[in-house]
Amino acid sequence: MKTTKTINRRKVASEEILQDYRLVFESREASLIGRKEVFMGKAKFGIFGDGKELAQIAMAKVFKNGDFRSGYYRDQTFMLAIGGLTLQQYFAQLYAHTSTEAEPASGGRSMNGHFANRLLDEQGNWKQQTAMKNSSADISPTAGQMPRLVGLAYASKLYRENKDLHGFSDFSIKGNEVAFGTIGNASTSEGHFFESMNAAGVLQVPMVLSVWDDDYGISVPKEYHTTGGSISDFLSGMQRTKDKSGYEIFKVRGWDYEGLLSTFEKASKIAREKHIPVMIHVQEMTQPQGHSTSGSHERYKSKDRLTWEKEHDCIVKFRQWILDNELATEEDITALETEAKATAKQARQNAWQAFIQDIKADQDKAVEIMEALGEESEFGGSIVQIVSELKKTLNAMRLDTLRAVKKVLRITRTEETASRASLLAWFQHAEIKNQERFNSHVMSQSADASLKVEEIKAEFSEASPLVDGREVLQACFDAAMSRDPRVFAIGEDVGKIGDVNQAFAGLQEKYGELRVTDTGIRETTIIGQGIGAALRGLRPITEIQYLDYLLYAIQTLSDDLATLQYRTAGGQKAPLIIRTRGHRLEGVWHSGSPIGMILNSLRGINVLVPRDMTQAAGFYNTMLKSDDPALIIECLNGYRLKERIPDNIGEFTVPLGRPEVLREGTDVTVVTYGSMCRIVMQAAQELEEIGVSVEVIDVQTLLPFDVDHRIVESIKKTNRVVFADEDVPGGASAYMMQKVVEEQNAYFHLDSQPVTISAKEHRPAYASDGDYFSKPSADTVFDEVYSLMNEAEPNRFPALY
Repeated sequence: MKTTKTINRRKVASEEILQDYRLVFESREASLIGRKEVFMGKAKFGIFGDGKELAQIAMAKVFKNGDFRSGYYRDQTFMLAIGGLTLQQYFAQLYAHTSTEAEPASGGRSMNGHFANRLLDEQGNWKQQTAMKNSSADISPTAGQMPRLVGLAYASKLYRENKDLHGFSDFSIKGNEVAFGTIGNASTSEGHFFESMNAAGVLQVPMVLSVWDDDYGISVPKEYHTTGGSISDFLSGMQRTKDKSGYEIFKVRGWDYEGLLSTFEKASKIAREKHIPVMIHVQEMTQPQGHSTSGSHERYKSKDRLTWEKEHDCIVKFRQWILDNELATEEDITALETEAKATAKQARQNAWQAFIQDIKADQDKAVEIMEALGEESEFGGSIVQIVSELKKTLNAMRLDTLRAVKKVLRITRTEETASRASLLAWFQHAEIKNQERFNSHVMSQSADASLKVEEIKAEFSEASPLVDGREVLQACFDAAMSRDPRVFAIGEDVGKIGDVNQAFAGLQEKYGELRVTDTGIRETTIIGQGIGAALRGLRPITEIQYLDYLLYAIQTLSDDLATLQYRTAGGQKAPLIIRTRGHRLEGVWHSGSPIGMILNSLRGINVLVPRDMTQAAGFYNTMLKSDDPALIIECLNGYRLKERIPDNIGEFTVPLGRPEVLREGTDVTVVTYGSMCRIVMQAAQELEEIGVSVEVIDVQTLLPFDVDHRIVESIKKTNRVVFADEDVPGGASAYMMQKVVEEQNAYFHLDSQPVTISAKEHRPAYASDGDYFSKPSADTVFDEVYSLMNEAEPNRFPALY
């Protein structure tokens, strides 16, 4: 038996090669067992990495501490190879074990195959990334990992080229880290893929993207996905040359062990040393179990294709290569395979026992209390039956126990016994624990959470200059960049001209192109750059030029950024600030207020709606002290309105979730935000002239919303409320009404029906007339408030029209 094998001029010990074989075999066995577990009803769904094992071994060999992965749900072998996953943890995720010790990637929140390491400690503080092999948390949407991948690689560029960042060694060693991405061949058809490839090529960042190509996307063959059937051929125009920058592009077969090792070594060296992006097209891969447990690939693959896949299975090929090179005997390999099967089987058994015991401990205690209650209660027979059914339930979940407890509490509702009190206490404790297991970490729970940032009021003096609103923001951004080298801004037109409204005017010249940077027109990857950089300890401000254009990036914001802390159970964070502007400007576009869409899709991101630029500056200061992400929507028509620059422009903060009363009143409360504040204030002044006293409240932030229930206190005084904004009907105005009337119990204090004021069902028509007849104006607010008063006091306030 040979002891070494020369691969790409590197001698590889036979022990290492056999260890690689053992690992790919264990991973394959885990996939086979996992599928059976789903069909046995122990898991809901399974998606596995079979057929992709060998290439992932090669990628793992060049993956170093500090590097990041942004991949997808077939990368289990890679995660096993870098030590980022154990087989027992792999099965724990399949079963949805809610312990982050048992299942550290997501605490049972993501389906199997969604990998992540814990970048944060138990207090939510950053761990030392350069001492770990890092995996950003996976998402299921196809190609959704690509925008974030660009950002992870872009962070290395900043850490290398900005000398002021060289001291942040917990996050980077002078930008020597590579971002490794993986994607299936079919997903390269997505727009996210092409936008990300273009962005990384323009930026020239250390990114190695591997395309796992098995010729299909579920049942659809490659000719339906890619022009010419080959993504590397299709993108050959991106190949770098002596005269132009671009990508290095490699092709390699997924069953070729030597070729894979050689290719990944070359690719990682180019990316790490030269900061040149690389694409590796790994062809001739297979998928032995089909796409997932939801279907069989025998339905759509021909017999010839299925035969080819068996013959070209990477494990079959690797086994034969080992034998051909006399690195082991048939007996050696058979013994190794037997051990690998046993290891995978034991891991499954250990994971299942840990999962069941965790649930059973709670169930046993509940059963004990219910049985005691059954002995005391006049409904003992019914309780015995409920407990018996629970005990007979095969693979009982937490919900089964909770349902049984609720049934018992319901039928004993008229009894007051010690056992029932104990059962009620068990139930209340379970509710708290299940909140932690399933509903926690939508937002940060650390000491740096946005709601915990201390308020520092803006200070003004006679010397405070009166300037255009944009200059208040400019001073705020200047102060932020001066105090923290991690802060940078990117976006369309942000750099050279200082953004279309001049809030960054002159700052690129002052801080350089690395800190204030122009981008192409590519909203999704602007957000992706921000997410990846924020994951690596930087403090990006990413600009989406107009609120309407947020639609381009809504999937990345919703599926990736907004869910990050939740889907990792507090294991990862990306405190990204998204800056944009919207509301009052004429025309179908550049005037949008799709706040309902934002509120419904971005839970997990603060949504801040300042009425002027001073409030916006305070929010930027607040969020730069926080570890939560935020969307800050500036008023598009407020940049040239006059405001005073606070003397403490770089320090003052505006608290989140705290409405501000702009005008005291006694007759009607009007709740609004953003540009509508000026319109409502104008209407309130006109109403005052005819004897109607309006209290105007600016909510300031929509997520979070009025955490201290300040609005209901106003309604207790006025007994009438109007919710006004310029979203479509049923949007943000309805959201505010639900929060106040239902959550704050304002209906107890209302003498009139609550009213919402919104825009029309369509986007606004162009010009001043279009705005007036499309969106609410001061006249609209006047008329709606007056109508309430007419209903209450018709003699004093007769009908107007």
